Amino acid sequence: MTEPPPPPAPMDGEVIRKVVRETNYVTWRRQAGWNPLVVTRAEGSTFWDDKGNGYLDFSSQLMATNLGHSNPAVVAAIAAQAAQLAYAAPGFATEVRARLSSALLEVLPTGLSRFFFSTSGTEANEAALKIARVATGRSKVISRYRSYHGATAASISVTGDPRRRPIERLQKVPGTVFAPDCYCYRCPFELTYPDCGVACAEYVDYQIEREGDVAAMILEPVVGTNGVIVPVPEYLPMIRKITKKHDIVLIADEVMTGWGRVGEWFGVDHWNVVPDILTTAKGITGAAIPLGLTATSAALHDTFAETYFPHGHTYEAHPLTLAPAVAAIDEYRRLDLITKSRRDGEYLLARLTEIQQRHPSVGEVRGLGLFAAVELVLDRKTRAPFNTDGDKLAGRPMVAEKVAAAMMKEGVYCVAWISHLVVAPPLIVTREELDRGLEVLDRALNVADGELPPAARGSRDVPLNS
Repeated sequence: MTEPPPPPAPMDGEVIRKVVRETNYVTWRRQAGWNPLVVTRAEGSTFWDDKGNGYLDFSSQLMATNLGHSNPAVVAAIAAQAAQLAYAAPGFATEVRARLSSALLEVLPTGLSRFFFSTSGTEANEAALKIARVATGRSKVISRYRSYHGATAASISVTGDPRRRPIERLQKVPGTVFAPDCYCYRCPFELTYPDCGVACAEYVDYQIEREGDVAAMILEPVVGTNGVIVPVPEYLPMIRKITKKHDIVLIADEVMTGWGRVGEWFGVDHWNVVPDILTTAKGITGAAIPLGLTATSAALHDTFAETYFPHGHTYEAHPLTLAPAVAAIDEYRRLDLITKSRRDGEYLLARLTEIQQRHPSVGEVRGLGLFAAVELVLDRKTRAPFNTDGDKLAGRPMVAEKVAAAMMKEGVYCVAWISHLVVAPPLIVTREELDRGLEVLDRALNVADGELPPAARGSRDVPLNS
């Protein structure tokens, strides 16, 4: 066997930037003006650019690198699987497929025991929606306005956030009905918990009865990109009761909330709710390899025993995607990251609440586990946001993005989305790193305070999180 050729010489950072900028699409933005940072390596909670500058990853890239970067066990699993069996068609059984399936049975909510593997969260949701519709013979799906479920045809059609709007007229899969959000800070009914009776859940019962032909409801147990919105304790159990009453498939989208992010293996575990389908991705491999999972009940799987299953991918159950998931599950356990996320999450929320006291531009802080949001407002009294969905689609300057840019200048990367910042560091983050990121956030919020009209700058006296 001939020796492999030597690796190519490293490319200059400016060359990398130029080639990528001039030849690639970049997601969810206008293409003009994109000037990407060149990332060269990453380890733990830090990544570095081509000039050697390090950045604390305060959002786990896209709320995905739960294990941190370059976890040695995950890296080793990828290498070993590549050497043994890099690919097998979906119709074959492999050892790694059996190992991951067995491992999933130990961590998923009891009753979710049938698996379809894909390569992303949006694909996981596509499979879930198709399974629900075919199994029930019904077409409609209830989703929520503050939701994101993916970019492919069915997934974007059940997405509530503004990314749906530019494409839905051209690509929409019909049948989506949007429900109100369990968002107490901006209650769509203008009610106050607990006197509201959790009207946002009760309304779903009303919708199902009057819509007819409803196959499923899809929801994120804790809303992700659109605000890290934690429901009140009664909400998910009520939704589960309502969906069972009407024989509706409940789909829990745990692409972001799974794998310890919210202080349990999965978000639904906080409320002891078992959905009919659970979808996940991102943290399942610590984002080291693209893998999506659609986990269903045996009852749903049984509906296809003598019925054609109309779905599939070339890369379904790809061995190279499965091996790092097995290693990742072992690492979550070995490092006790579920407990750590819960403990560090309590500390994070307490610190964010302290920071909120100093900044009149912060309307609310909220979170669960190492998943939190800092919501920025133009006026605490009216809760008017600095920016809207329309501003995002129009490419207007966003105050939240200005705050994130100020953090980046100090070496801390944090995701901003319309009117809030998402604080979601890797679960391995140290207390020192957490404190450093929070100190930088505290300083950067002065940027948002400076955008307030004079009358709103004294709104520190408005009761917080009321």
